Amino acid sequence: MKGQSPDRTPQGDTSGVGAILKRVVANAGVLLGGRTVNAVLGLAYLAVAGRTLGAAAMGVLVLITAFAQFLGDVVKFQSWQTVIQYGARPLADGDRPAFQRMLRFTLFLDAASTLLGLAIGIVGSFAFADRLGWSAEMAPVAALYMFSIVFVVSAMPTGLLRLFDRFDVLAQQTALVGFVRLLGSGVAWAMDGGVPAFLAAWAAGSIAGWLYLVTMGLLELKRHDMLAGFSWKGPLTEGMPGAWRFAWNTNLSATLDVAFTHVATLVVGAMVGPAQAAFWRVGRQVADAIAKPAKLLTPALYPELARLRAGERHDAMWRLARQVGLLAGGVGLLLLLVAAVAGGPLLALVMGPAFAPAAGVMTWQVGAAVVGILALPLEPMLVSLGKPGRVVWVRLAVGAAFLVALPFLVRAFGLTGAGAGLVGAAAALALGLLWFILRENGTRQRGTPPASESDDSLKGEA
Repeated sequence: MKGQSPDRTPQGDTSGVGAILKRVVANAGVLLGGRTVNAVLGLAYLAVAGRTLGAAAMGVLVLITAFAQFLGDVVKFQSWQTVIQYGARPLADGDRPAFQRMLRFTLFLDAASTLLGLAIGIVGSFAFADRLGWSAEMAPVAALYMFSIVFVVSAMPTGLLRLFDRFDVLAQQTALVGFVRLLGSGVAWAMDGGVPAFLAAWAAGSIAGWLYLVTMGLLELKRHDMLAGFSWKGPLTEGMPGAWRFAWNTNLSATLDVAFTHVATLVVGAMVGPAQAAFWRVGRQVADAIAKPAKLLTPALYPELARLRAGERHDAMWRLARQVGLLAGGVGLLLLLVAAVAGGPLLALVMGPAFAPAAGVMTWQVGAAVVGILALPLEPMLVSLGKPGRVVWVRLAVGAAFLVALPFLVRAFGLTGAGAGLVGAAAALALGLLWFILRENGTRQRGTPPASESDDSLKGEA
């Protein structure tokens, strides 16, 4: 609304865009502390596993964990986004019944998706063992590891902590996961337990992180007096217009995003073997670690955009998104330079000479991550405006094209082709989201409501 334009916000007003940007950066900085520790620990436990198991056995470990993570990402309803989208206003208004309806709905989403993912994971571990890259003898171990999906899917506590501005807890939880996995990897190395022991170590990290997250989420709910009178029974989406559409669309968006991560690992492993899958996974781990500082602006940005949307401050939303994009882009370009100069030597030093061939594809993966960094405010902006369906359509088109092209790229150019395809897909995704953002901006500047403002379904977004 014009009366709430960020340009007219008093300089000392903490609701101004400048103050909000500082809060976004501060929260991202808190997350960065935990993620930096986790990135270092992640490289450390990967190094322990790689040096202990060798490239081939390490590839089996990577493929099993990628399959579990893939299923978790596919079935997960991204309920943390639903918490923020439908919890920001009830929390600000002190509307406990409405907030508890949101809790009941997101708990249902987490429980249903957990059971589905677990069932598919156990069956798939046996039925598709050869195709997924591990032997029939390893299938029972893989099936047992699928129980870790239970501790990956639950996203509602993450949304609560972000809504309550407890990014410090999220940072601590991230570091805890890495620490437990490193400790467990050390035990696996000492026991010479092979792939099963390392799988147990990684599962232990997921369990520890989940327990900490749930405990702290419950404590925050009690502190804000949002648990009194809570009941598991009652309507799921009453007073939450479009909740199911929003949940399905954010789920589909995240599912399609998997095409850029875990599916690529599984395709590489199926086509060129576990050792190449290990190279791809190690390169992606380094790329994620390098890109993480800028990408952490995204979870810090979502709650602020939701609050601005709840206050009908659309001008402030546009300005905040632009400023975050410029800030993240500068960080991304700097990190690309760091990767180009020091990425290869670091990889050889940490993982050992056997993983030196991963340096080439790692450079492509870092490039794709930087493209994503430059475009990072686009998806949160569309989702916060109630337009997750537009994100779904872009991801659907780009993800389908990437998956169709990936086997041909791998067959013709090996890992380099897969890396180049990843960069192309990231660029196409950014351009598609940017087009929708510009169209939405133009519509609002003309003073007319965009078509199907309340309809986020795939049909309404065509």
